[in-house]
Amino acid sequence: MDKAALQAQQAPLKAQYTSNPSSALVTLSSSSTLEEGDGVACSLSVGKALKKAGLHKMAGGTDAEQLCSGDMLLESLVACTGVTLKAVATSLEIPLQKGTVTAEGDLDFRGTLGVDKSVPVGFLAIRLKFDLDCPDTPQEKIDLLIKLTERYCVVLQTLKNAVPCESQVV
Repeated sequence: MDKAALQAQQAPLKAQYTSNPSSALVTLSSSSTLEEGDGVACSLSVGKALKKAGLHKMAGGTDAEQLCSGDMLLESLVACTGVTLKAVATSLEIPLQKGTVTAEGDLDFRGTLGVDKSVPVGFLAIRLKFDLDCPDTPQEKIDLLIKLTERYCVVLQTLKNAVPCESQVV
């Protein structure tokens, strides 16, 4: 897709959201299915695929086929960042031939397992790394690409801004 095609695809949406701001709001949802006899795991519907999530081995998980939710969070981050980066590169007409977006996150399982109440539960730090092949692109344009990617990546901004979350039993 080139810049003109992307702009043509997004233009009617931008116009609609400008004239009718409430039409830009959407509620996304995801769910997991809990089954008796399934051990400490749940089933996730991901598009047309079905995945099993379970405990990380450092939290007592034993099934190497099950996905750790921390890994899935990082997968969501790199997926969103990668798609956003490609859209921004297209808009800036940066010739992105190939690249890799990697997310690394540090966890201390003492918090997760309640071994030390002073240790936070969750990621202590997350790092995004970009390895991009953009021939003949000046560094300032690459810097702008990364800046705009970070600005418009939904998952990254959600993590950085710690949006309110609530729980309820239905």
